[in-house]
Amino acid sequence: MILREKINCRMDQLQDWMESNHHLTHADEVKELIGSVSFAWNILSEEDRDYIQACQHAVEENMEWKLP
Repeated sequence: MILREKINCRMDQLQDWMESNHHLTHADEVKELIGSVSFAWNILSEEDRDYIQACQHAVEENMEWKLP
């Protein structure tokens, strides 16, 4: 699997976890997953970077994830 595919899979997992509010009960797992995509920050799209930052904020503040 190429790097971009791995990142996409991890971003999909992150989205699933955030939408199910997995971070409220398993913050360490979500932080680890965020770290596993953040290493490639320089090749991530601006949209992915913004999403990751929003996820980090929600995890740090123990906030429920709600879609607008």
